[in-house]
Amino acid sequence: MTVRLLVRLALAAVVTFAAASARAEEKVVNVYNWSDYIAKDTLEKFTRETGITVKYDTYGENEILDAKLMTGKSGYDVVFPSASPFFARQVKAGLYQPLDLAKIPNAKGVDKAVMDSLAKVDQGGVHALPYMMAATGIGYNVDAVAKAMPGAPVDSWRMLFDPAVVSKLKSCGVTLLDTPVEVIPAMLAYLGRDPTVQTTAELDVAMKALAPLRPDYRYLHSEKYRSDLANGDICVAQGYVGDLVQARARAREAAGHKQNIAIVIPKEGALVNIDVMAVPVDAPHPDAAMAFINFILRPDIIAEITNQTGYANAVPAALAYGDPAIRSDPAIYPPPDVKAKLFSALPPATPTFDRTRTRAWSRFRADRF
Repeated sequence: MTVRLLVRLALAAVVTFAAASARAEEKVVNVYNWSDYIAKDTLEKFTRETGITVKYDTYGENEILDAKLMTGKSGYDVVFPSASPFFARQVKAGLYQPLDLAKIPNAKGVDKAVMDSLAKVDQGGVHALPYMMAATGIGYNVDAVAKAMPGAPVDSWRMLFDPAVVSKLKSCGVTLLDTPVEVIPAMLAYLGRDPTVQTTAELDVAMKALAPLRPDYRYLHSEKYRSDLANGDICVAQGYVGDLVQARARAREAAGHKQNIAIVIPKEGALVNIDVMAVPVDAPHPDAAMAFINFILRPDIIAEITNQTGYANAVPAALAYGDPAIRSDPAIYPPPDVKAKLFSALPPATPTFDRTRTRAWSRFRADRF
């Protein structure tokens, strides 16, 4: 009996070791990224060059990723949160593991100024590398806006926040992003206030200005506006510049009646976001994650992503591979005078303020403010 038991235990140990080895050698990376945020053939190229299979899922809002990470055991190896306040709060909560830069040699090519900016929100500066960057601006249908309101203030947040303007444009469709982290700073900038201040008093100012406008907005959504703007279903949208560039491209390529879409970074200033690549602390394939991040940061690869998504990247050497039209687009790479008015990402809010803001936004979304 003792011999049989020992044999069983030995066999069990062998099976367990074999299974563990199989898992260790599994060539898979689970990626969770924003939708429409990568070049069409990036994943295929990565797999062809490394032999690592990519399981790729997408989301449309930082809040969705945040909920998955906070719950734990997401199963993802590489995620793409916005640097602040989301990544800043998540890294403080211990949700990410340090990157092994020895396995990411292409990190040496990242713009130092961008890394210095990330260091302000990354404890130790070792948990993330930059992916794409963009301001939040306004996309509008030139012809539809001219018809609804000749002489509309297209260079200003008035297009979205001035009641007299929005009331004239609502017939052709005005939309906002469905996140207070973007809308509230934009409203504060429009009002001439400091958009980076996160206090209950400033929140009240912004929400009181927004509340009367809610019936005039067609909807609040962080993805739908791309296709609707391209199709002519709406005429003015707050959006991430890269998404607006995609909408403009789709509008130009559409069969039949093409829409004339313009993009502006408002003169009052706008929030600029850096989305980062990070590895959750419980990532099942951390080595594959490092390989994926290293591949993305290769100048020719990240240049293709910029060319197709309309988002700027933080690898200076990638400019040599970039589409000249992209490099010269002032919405993607703003000129110095516009750049000077951009404000960096917000610091993480306190839990109390975050709850207050979330409740206020829920009431506004439901038009019960």
